Amino acid sequence: MKLANSACPMKERSTTVALTPLSARAAAACPAISQDTGLLLAESYANHLARRRISNACRWGKGTDHRELGTERGIKLVPENLLKKRKAYQAIKANQAKLALQQKRKVQKGIPLKFKRLEEFLKDSKKRQRDETRLTRLQRRPPPAMPPAKQQLAFAVRIKEIKGISPKVREVIQMLRLRKIFSGTFVKVTKTSIKMLKTVEPYVAWGFPNLKSVRELILKRGQGKINKKKVPLTDNTLIEKHLGEHGIICLEDLIHELYCAGKNFRVVNNFLWPFNLSVPRHAARDQVGLMKDVGNPGPRAEEINTVIRKLN
Repeated sequence: MKLANSACPMKERSTTVALTPLSARAAAACPAISQDTGLLLAESYANHLARRRISNACRWGKGTDHRELGTERGIKLVPENLLKKRKAYQAIKANQAKLALQQKRKVQKGIPLKFKRLEEFLKDSKKRQRDETRLTRLQRRPPPAMPPAKQQLAFAVRIKEIKGISPKVREVIQMLRLRKIFSGTFVKVTKTSIKMLKTVEPYVAWGFPNLKSVRELILKRGQGKINKKKVPLTDNTLIEKHLGEHGIICLEDLIHELYCAGKNFRVVNNFLWPFNLSVPRHAARDQVGLMKDVGNPGPRAEEINTVIRKLN
């Protein structure tokens, strides 16, 4: 379409321009509009449409190419070396935070300082002196009487703490393998074993178990010592593999050898791990309740079966 401006003193130009609706309406309203003004209106309207398209695309999350829309707006670029420095700095800060957290956890897991009061030293000293006096008197007395011949097996369970005791008593407790409280072992009745039980009498309850107690202990808490590891006795093949050369091929043979204190008693007893019995209900609350449940240490004869029932 040709536009000629006769009213304006500007030099006449003959140019073909594709007018937009806005420029067409403006030309219709003002017949004397110039070609330059029409071009400016067309360019302004095109920019307006481009901005609207960009705004709508951003609003609805659609990607747009500013070059396709005819605009010179672009994303501000960051130099590559600056991005590398920023990434390296973030990695250094993350590593420092990780090391600081590890150091904090290491400090928290450290062994806390234990302060021992003077009363504890006095208590341990009195306990040690009392043990020494008791052992001296025990040596002066005649040897204890042997139990009846039918009582060939004893069971000992430690029910007292051994903190601060005499080294001699501690050594006997380790020989009996009663290193933990509420742990128990079988002992063959001999003069030497009775003397050992008398030595640790204030800390150990012992007596003569019946066949039912022996069977319950083996079936419920029996564990074998294999390669210095605890292995539950749940398979006769396991027993035959390690005790078959002594004629013990099943669980019943093992129970019979223990209860009768046969010639292979020591082998079988060393094969078994010490029994870790359960802690009584009152053990963590008060000493009175513990004494009611378990009783006092020392020889208990047949009453050891009641103790086994409560702790097993």
